[in-house]
Amino acid sequence: MSTTAVSKARTFPLVLISSSIGKKFLVAVTGFISFGYIIGHMLGNLQIFAGQNQINMYAEALHSLGPLLWVIRAVLLAAFIIHIWLGLQLKLENMAARPVNYTKQDPQKSKLSGRTMWLTGLMVLAFFVYHVLHFTARTTDARFATLALDAEGRYDVYSMVILGFQQIPLAICYIIAVGLLCYHLSHGLYSMFQSLGLNSSDSNPKLERCAVLLSILIFLGYASIPVAVLAGWVQLPGGGY
Repeated sequence: MSTTAVSKARTFPLVLISSSIGKKFLVAVTGFISFGYIIGHMLGNLQIFAGQNQINMYAEALHSLGPLLWVIRAVLLAAFIIHIWLGLQLKLENMAARPVNYTKQDPQKSKLSGRTMWLTGLMVLAFFVYHVLHFTARTTDARFATLALDAEGRYDVYSMVILGFQQIPLAICYIIAVGLLCYHLSHGLYSMFQSLGLNSSDSNPKLERCAVLLSILIFLGYASIPVAVLAGWVQLPGGGY
């Protein structure tokens, strides 16, 4: 390999994070990775409607992955951090390029969901940290550490979720956070295709509609769980509530 080729290979990662185009590309790629997790996590959570055995079996299957599960978590965490970090950098660069605010904003050219991407992203990040501490690390609710195992000797994720969402303030905050996430996605999904050059003038309207529709479906999927718990449609084993 020539010296020039070696030099280009070494500087390639730096080029990605030093140019606006490279940053947008990485934001899009990490956005797609995060979106894949959001879909997968939702489908896993929705198994609570299939009963205690189903969701506990799903959780046990995940934990049985062992070190591979931690590799997956590390990749997802890295993607999430890069997405937020570079997204904020792009926002700051855009603000620096236009130090004086426009006297009048045209909502047709700049939608609110797009202008507040950095804000909704930070708010979702804050909730994500709490959500991990709550349901994954189980450090925010002492009851989770004393839950009895289910009939198969597995940690009772089913009961944990129900106990968590029986707390009305937490359930409401969860629904609001999911709403912010989906509002973020309603613009972010379309932007990701645009950043990767996968859109066109003909496909743009369809992509925008699909982004909004997917965001609504994701919101309904996630929000249905705390709503079902609060409504008593999903109850603790033995009918307890």
